[in-house]
Amino acid sequence: MSIFKKIALLFIISFILMSIIGLWIDKINTKRIDNIVKEKYVSFLEHVLSSENDSQKLIKIFESNKFKIKRNLHISLNEILFHKKYSFVEVSIYKISFDDELFIKLKFENDEYFLKTPDEENLRDKTVLNILICIDILVLLLIFFYIVKILSPIKNITKEITNFANGNLSARIDIKKSNDEIGILANSFNQMATSLEKFIKTKEELLRDIGHELRTPIAKGKFAIEKIENESQKELFKKIFIDLETLTNELIELEKLELTKLNLTTFSAETLILEALSKLYLEDESKIELNINEDFKITADLYYLSIAIKNLIDNALKYTQELPIIVDINKNEIKISNKAKELSKDLEYYLKPFTQELSHRNGFGLGLSIVKKIIDKHQYKLSYEYIDGYIVFKIYLSKSL
Repeated sequence: MSIFKKIALLFIISFILMSIIGLWIDKINTKRIDNIVKEKYVSFLEHVLSSENDSQKLIKIFESNKFKIKRNLHISLNEILFHKKYSFVEVSIYKISFDDELFIKLKFENDEYFLKTPDEENLRDKTVLNILICIDILVLLLIFFYIVKILSPIKNITKEITNFANGNLSARIDIKKSNDEIGILANSFNQMATSLEKFIKTKEELLRDIGHELRTPIAKGKFAIEKIENESQKELFKKIFIDLETLTNELIELEKLELTKLNLTTFSAETLILEALSKLYLEDESKIELNINEDFKITADLYYLSIAIKNLIDNALKYTQELPIIVDINKNEIKISNKAKELSKDLEYYLKPFTQELSHRNGFGLGLSIVKKIIDKHQYKLSYEYIDGYIVFKIYLSKSL
């Protein structure tokens, strides 16, 4: 859950709690005030009615005590606080709930009056309390929007950091001048990104230069050995230069992987295998047994993922005890199996650059390192098993695994 959703959730919970507490306080306060007011006017009525039984004189007494007299009242008096019949009059105290107004109804034998009570200090206090609760809720709302505004640059920061991590080296955080922690974070990232961009571009240039400087003498050396008449020496030097060329290409490829952004496209698993096999330049296709049990779509970088498959197949071809190499395609999984002795160490040991066991390997140990880099960059999973005399490498082409 994002920080903005968490803040929104906290605000909603706080708003609901404050509303519930406000309603609860209002209800308690209303009940308390109603009781106070009722007792006050009931006491007053009891006193007046006990000393006077003439309707006109009663009305004058009420007027002198600031009651407003109404003969006809066309409103809904839906809440009765008090009702009592006396010898000559029927008395009721009504409340208009929404307005918190009180009316006293005097029903004589031939007439009736509605007396509006004077404004009560208690009712004003209640109104003030309700206003304060509303102000609290409004302040809470303003604080929420203020916090969201303060933290809004975090979205932009997250976006640009993600863009930079995905290979967009020019990604920078565009934020107004600010001396708070968010502004300092944004400026620090921009400085770091600028330094890293310069470093990576320098590294790319260095790789190109190294590649050129190494490939040129290797090409010249391969041309020169053709003049050697001794065939055994010629084959030995050929192998040395081929190994040097392979090492150069793999070193450059390994470094490029760190700097390159994946070119994601969607293709079938069969297309991936065929692309990998085309990179092997096999003269005898019977060396590979391909079983497409269930074809499926993959969204990945076809170039690099095919290199990973090619390296695994090439590794199997080099060290297998018998042919063919078996390639199985299942749902979200590609399995490469070859007959060989079990690896004596954990898989992680062989995934490190230049790792080799003399009894098993005569290469430079970069092939599996490149495989590991490609698989990790795609967030896929590589596993190793030894089953019935077969070394089995599996690539799980699903990020959920």
